[in-house]
Amino acid sequence: MSSFRELFGADPEVSAEAPGRANLIGEHTDYSGGFVLPVTIPQRTRVELRRRRDDTARVHSVQLRRTEEYRVGSESARHDWLDYVQGVTAMARPRPLRGFEARIDSDVPPGSGLSSSAALEISMLRALREAFGWTLDDVRLALLGQRAEVEFVGAPVGVMDQMASSLGSPRAALFIDTQSLRTELVPIPAGLGIAVVHSGISHDHASGEYRVRRGECEEATRALGVASLRTLTVEDLPRIEALRPPLDRRARHVMTENARVLEAVEALRAGALERLGALLAASHRSLRDDYQVSVPDLDRLVALAAEAPGVFGARLTGGGFGGAIVVAARPEGLRASMERVAERYRAQTRRTATVLVPR
Repeated sequence: MSSFRELFGADPEVSAEAPGRANLIGEHTDYSGGFVLPVTIPQRTRVELRRRRDDTARVHSVQLRRTEEYRVGSESARHDWLDYVQGVTAMARPRPLRGFEARIDSDVPPGSGLSSSAALEISMLRALREAFGWTLDDVRLALLGQRAEVEFVGAPVGVMDQMASSLGSPRAALFIDTQSLRTELVPIPAGLGIAVVHSGISHDHASGEYRVRRGECEEATRALGVASLRTLTVEDLPRIEALRPPLDRRARHVMTENARVLEAVEALRAGALERLGALLAASHRSLRDDYQVSVPDLDRLVALAAEAPGVFGARLTGGGFGGAIVVAARPEGLRASMERVAERYRAQTRRTATVLVPR
């Protein structure tokens, strides 16, 4: 592994990092102005950076063992990993910015539903903010990262991932109202452990069914004549169920998931962990049946985790169609328990699951 000095002939001027995230509950609600409750994970992306005197950006990925170049101010999509960096600098204007050298090292697994892209965007933005003296708070930093992913990369993501990476804190869940951008750190009770297990199935936000689901939510919003699906309550169920399929199911998921997030916040505050687990299980059923973003092997992993001793509940986390699951359980022996779940999953599906959290 080459150091920054070995790569670029000098030491870095600044360094920054940002965590990945697992969403405890509140899936596919952020782009409808809804509520979400993510937690940060130990895996992080780290950026070392040094300014140049010209407009050339030289960027090295430790994991890919590649160094790429582009001109700041002349960003052009290449449809690969460098677009996340180019998107950040393209959206940064008119803030002061010129060329730089950067070394990126990350242990957030890509394609896992754990927000590797947001961790890259926020860590890069933090390094650029320090190096070039930007006056940009953490919320505006997150919004800039989201713009990079939506407008430059072309992935129609909501703001949850960047907000979690920018404002999240260990041992607390981050409650986000994605309409007002109000946030609150909700402490995780001592009796609650959180596990994240990757299914061995990758996904891609920039294409496929994720984009279709967002379009269906927008169509349901128009059909219901509301400003956003965030405004829906249980009293709107007759109107929701009158929509044509599958818009009825999509809107029902968003409405019920928002309610589950609010109840999960109260469950955390009260230490009602059995109730929290039931909410996670209900969320997964809604994602599987109403939003239709799960796949059979992901359902199998959730079911195996839910059967494990000490587990309160489990669900898919992230965009779906693969990626990881999040498990709420008693902390004692949690990793060993999830390793046993991974072994059973491998025996039943021939896929390799990886326990990412706890370390």
